[in-house]
Amino acid sequence: MPERDQSRLLVLHRAEKRIEHRQFSDILQFFRAGDVLVLNNSRVIPARLRGANAKTGGHFEILLLEENSPNHWWAMLRPGKRAPIGAQIKLLDRAGQPTDIRATVIGVNDEGHRQLEFSGTKNIFNELDLLGEIPLPPYIERHGEFSADNERYQTVFAQPAGSVAAPTAGLHFTPELLEKIRALGVTICFVTLHVGAGTFLPVKVENIGEHKMHAERFEVGEETVLAVNAAKNSGHRIIAVGTTATRTLETVARKNGGKLNVHAGKTDIFLFPPAPFQIVDALLTNFHLPESTLLMLVSAFAAPGEPTGGRKLVLAAYAEAIRERYRFFSYGDAMLIL
Repeated sequence: MPERDQSRLLVLHRAEKRIEHRQFSDILQFFRAGDVLVLNNSRVIPARLRGANAKTGGHFEILLLEENSPNHWWAMLRPGKRAPIGAQIKLLDRAGQPTDIRATVIGVNDEGHRQLEFSGTKNIFNELDLLGEIPLPPYIERHGEFSADNERYQTVFAQPAGSVAAPTAGLHFTPELLEKIRALGVTICFVTLHVGAGTFLPVKVENIGEHKMHAERFEVGEETVLAVNAAKNSGHRIIAVGTTATRTLETVARKNGGKLNVHAGKTDIFLFPPAPFQIVDALLTNFHLPESTLLMLVSAFAAPGEPTGGRKLVLAAYAEAIRERYRFFSYGDAMLIL
C-alpha cells in the first residue's frame, strides 16, 4: 500500500508465545525510553542495465551483483549462454541507443554469474543513474521510466548507494513516524550493509551449516557504536530493523567480544539455530519465504541458543499470518519479535 506505515504488524512475544495483530503505526506502543533502534541506510542502485552483443546485436539484460574494484563487477546476464568469456557487450541507454561503454566478460563462476570489465568510462558506478534501472522484484510492475516505485522501493533514510535489493523492513518507516519514535526517548542510529542478491538464495544443501552466504559490504560508524554499547551497558534494548541490520551488528560483536567497534568490511555471517545473539534484543522484519536463510535467522532469533531455535513458534506465527491474510514480499506486512 502507498502509505508506508499503514501496513499490518504481527507482534510475536517470544517468552509468552503470544501473538498480537496490530497496524504498523502501533509500533510506538512497544518502544521504551532508552531503546536504540538500528536501521540499515543502504540505498538501492540502478543495477539493471541493458546491452547488445557487439558482434551479433543480440540483446542482454545485466544485473550487477557485486563490485570487485572500479569497473570490475560480478553480474547476472540473460541470456547467459550467449555471453562466453571474451564476449563484448555495448551498453544501451534508457532509450535503447548504444553508448560508448562496453562490458567484456572476463570470467564465469560455478553459479553462472559473469565477471565483467567495463571500458569507456572511468567508473561504471558513476554512470548508473543515466543508464540503469532500479532492479525492482519481478512481482512489482514497473510503469514507465519514472515509476513511483523507483522511490517507493527506497527507505526514507537511504543514503550511501550500493544495494541491489532494498532492506525491506525499513520500508515501513516515514519521517513523521521516526520523529515520534525519537520523541519517546529512543535513539535512532544506522548501519550500512549493501544488500546483494545472494541474501535471498534458498538453502539447497542437506546440512544447512554447509550453505555459503555471499559476502556483503558493511560499515558501522562511531555514532552507532557509542549508542549501542552505552545502551547495552545500561540494560536497554537494541531493536534491529531487518535481517541485514541484525547480521551487521552480530558480525561486529563476534569479532569484538560482544561489543561494537567502528568497523568496515565484508560479512558472510549465516545465523541459524542454535545461533546466539549478542547485540540484538528485538527484531522487526518482513515475512520471508520457506527454506530461505532469512527465515532461518528469524527462527534462531525466536529462541536463541536452542537446538532448533524457535522454528515451531515462527512457523505457527506464519500460519496465523497466512490465515489472517498478511502480505508477504517487499511491500508486505511486518513482524515484530520481542
